[in-house]
Amino acid sequence: MRIGIVGAGAIGCVVGGLLTRAGHDVTLIDQWPEHVETLKRQGLRLSGTCGDHVIPVTARHLHEVQRITKPFDAVFVAVKSYDTEWATALGAAHLVRPQGVVVDFQNGINDDRVAAVAGRERTLGCVILIAAGMYEPGHAMRTDAGSSGFKIGEHDGRATPRARALADALSVVAPTTVTTNLWGERWSKLAINCMANPIAGLSGFGTAEVRVEPGPRRLAVYLGAEVIRVGRARGFEIEPIWGIAAQRFVDAVAGRGLDEVEADISRDAKSRSGGRPSLLQDVMRGRRTEIEYLNGYVVSEGRKMAVPTPINEAVVDLYRRYGVGALEPDPRNLEPLLKLVP
Repeated sequence: MRIGIVGAGAIGCVVGGLLTRAGHDVTLIDQWPEHVETLKRQGLRLSGTCGDHVIPVTARHLHEVQRITKPFDAVFVAVKSYDTEWATALGAAHLVRPQGVVVDFQNGINDDRVAAVAGRERTLGCVILIAAGMYEPGHAMRTDAGSSGFKIGEHDGRATPRARALADALSVVAPTTVTTNLWGERWSKLAINCMANPIAGLSGFGTAEVRVEPGPRRLAVYLGAEVIRVGRARGFEIEPIWGIAAQRFVDAVAGRGLDEVEADISRDAKSRSGGRPSLLQDVMRGRRTEIEYLNGYVVSEGRKMAVPTPINEAVVDLYRRYGVGALEPDPRNLEPLLKLVP
């Protein structure tokens, strides 16, 4: 399969590198000049739970895309949510063959935005459950245990040949299935992002610590319950979150089984040891975060559906107090939020 990946960040590089290693024709496209130049000169270095590899890859700067003349079978939109439209336009208008697909390969609920640019009939969704980090040009580190991978889905829930073909390709990276409940999977992953990402960005805690430290862990349960209630109000059946049935989060904040849910959240945390949520990585690098497209999206949708989201709203308000690059992670930053939960 000939694949273009627009957005060669941590996830894009892990996926692109392992697909290349498996024999697929992959081109990595990115807007970070030093990163692209390193990939061209030295190849892509992968480390962490995927093993140590240096993989020769094809990498292109944005300004070099106009020289790509052979179209791709699939283009993955793997940029931050705020870059969705231009990255999709780049892939859909120029890079994908007429029968090819544009794959929403992002956090957040961006599928409709991708489809608005690429055309719904050309668009697939992919829910990403692997984890990775990137802290220097040309080097991506995989941090998940490899037990979960990707959920590929059509917007209308059909299990199509093109979805299965993409799932087969991605299976060399991590276990991949075709889902008939893309939106339920999306909202499940959105809950995870809204629970872990903002807490990590504020505190500096890693993926495992967010799920083990008592205060952050309880805060995460309340954040997740709000996401579930909004998603259900939208009419979606939310898939399990960290392997825990969605209803248990709702019950927990109502006083039924909170301790048990927290124990289950902590139980699997060791498999994420050493990982950092993507929003924390952005804060560390002084970059713009996706908070408006994660917790902010939940707040916006909650208002439309008349579902209160006070904890998520407080998180968004706290982030808005800081300008881009001004937030210094510190556990004390969580204190205003911890006062909001029992």
